[in-house]
Amino acid sequence: MAEKDQAIPLAPVGYHLRSDEEEAMSREVKVKQFHHRKYIKCCGCVTALILILAVTLLVLAFTVFWIKDPVIKMNSIKLGGGSAVRSGTNLTLVADVSVKNPNVASFKFSNATTSITYNDTVIGQAWTPPGKVKARRTLRMNVTVEIIPDKILAVSRLWGDVVSSRSINISSYTRIRGRVKILKIIKKHVVVKMNCSMTVNVTSREILAQSCKRHLLI
Repeated sequence: MAEKDQAIPLAPVGYHLRSDEEEAMSREVKVKQFHHRKYIKCCGCVTALILILAVTLLVLAFTVFWIKDPVIKMNSIKLGGGSAVRSGTNLTLVADVSVKNPNVASFKFSNATTSITYNDTVIGQAWTPPGKVKARRTLRMNVTVEIIPDKILAVSRLWGDVVSSRSINISSYTRIRGRVKILKIIKKHVVVKMNCSMTVNVTSREILAQSCKRHLLI
């Protein structure tokens, strides 16, 4: 009976303490792993967002925000004034000039200058006030140039041209300086130049022939 009544020793208390510690450590590791995965996902989303934004800006920079060159064109030229080229008469040349702006922002330009030359002699000049061409629009301007008859008469070859063909070859030069600015960040300064040569009948004042070349300075 003494052997049967003998008490069974209890399990060591330290065993349960170690089990609790392991469980707490396991929970802590799981929490750390969860936060780590969440951090990786957040970093991945932020990186993907930055890449998408960078690609979008790059596409816009080479398409919508790409600054294109304005185009200047001489539509027509008309001569007015007296019936003959002589000292004291009033002669005018009216040029119909258009400026096309293919950009998504307006093109602002300062004073435009137009000069008329005959045999390398300037016989008239005109200045156009500053203006603005709206985005993807075309602005048409009538440029009136006052011709100085005395300067034409001073050209030595004038009478030879009149006698031989009743016409003279004159040239026009137009210069427009402006700027295109997008979102106050992207901007481009341009100088548009146009040289035109034309043959004018001195009797009827008609433009017999005309050719123009455009130049662009950035």
